[in-house]
Amino acid sequence: MTPHRHPTPASRSARLRRLATALAGAACLVLTTALPAAAEGTIRIAEQFGLGYLPLQILRDRNLIEQHGKAQGIDVKVEWAQLSGGAAMNDALLSDSIDLAAGGVGPLLTVWDRTKGSANVRAIAALNSLPAFLTTNNPAVRSLKDFTDKDRIALPAVKVSVQARILQIAAEQAFGAGKHDALDRLTVALPHPDATAALLSGASEITGHLSSPPFQYLQLKDPKIHKVFSSYDVLGGPHTANLVWAKESFRTQNPKTYRAFLDALAEAVALIQRNPEAAVDAYRAQNKGDLDRDFVLSLLKDPDIRYTLAPERVEQFASFMHKVGAIRNKPASWKDVFFPDLHGEAGS
Repeated sequence: MTPHRHPTPASRSARLRRLATALAGAACLVLTTALPAAAEGTIRIAEQFGLGYLPLQILRDRNLIEQHGKAQGIDVKVEWAQLSGGAAMNDALLSDSIDLAAGGVGPLLTVWDRTKGSANVRAIAALNSLPAFLTTNNPAVRSLKDFTDKDRIALPAVKVSVQARILQIAAEQAFGAGKHDALDRLTVALPHPDATAALLSGASEITGHLSSPPFQYLQLKDPKIHKVFSSYDVLGGPHTANLVWAKESFRTQNPKTYRAFLDALAEAVALIQRNPEAAVDAYRAQNKGDLDRDFVLSLLKDPDIRYTLAPERVEQFASFMHKVGAIRNKPASWKDVFFPDLHGEAGS
């Protein structure tokens, strides 16, 4: 009998790099040119990378929008695209290349502020509340003050992503009032799969990464990677990470398609809460990376990772962004940023 061999740190690191590379290889940019605005019965949705977008992946895997369209008496054609970063999402939405954008709180607030009184972009629903970890392969870095000009911190988009705003809030806490941009010069825009591969390789300028599940947990399996902070510590508790948003015109001109999407999204979130095993199967079917089923299931059962339509701490993000001049308009409450469908929820 061949004895079982435990993986060495080097072999484990190599395998993790292969996993990250596989995830990166699955990433594709679908949009190249603006298309005519969708008619009732057609919906074009763009998502990003990671477990935060699991509800959308379940919609696709189970054809839930199409099913709920039939309940509305229409045949819905769904077109999917994948982009990286909130700036790309908002550019695609405002150019009418897509109808629904999905991303972080920062990009949502940016486009809400930018289009207030014109396109009136607002959130349809939150997708989750989950933490973002700042991880590093630099053993000398134990706090934000330990980063130097030799370090580079990867974000899905600089300045506008939810990770960028979390880093700025943390920087202000570490360096003092008015120092929110103290680390902006070290940030680099990279999709999460690419940043994970770079961090794990140790052969890149990237020494830090502020990411999301599953990437941060994948990184922490490597003994050379450690966590600097969790966004839950920075924000004082759980917060919405990802949402989905649209122009007001899409909602008003396509009421049945809009309702089919929202009902399908509610069903997907309920499925994750009720049956995480089925949710894992949908995730693995839609993501071709070699992620272990038990590993993904352990994340869905982590109490820090929650899927919910109601937002958490969106007002806190908005207050910070208004204070530092990132948005001109400060919402009176989270409801100003959301379409009325969820106003009965206990959000914040």
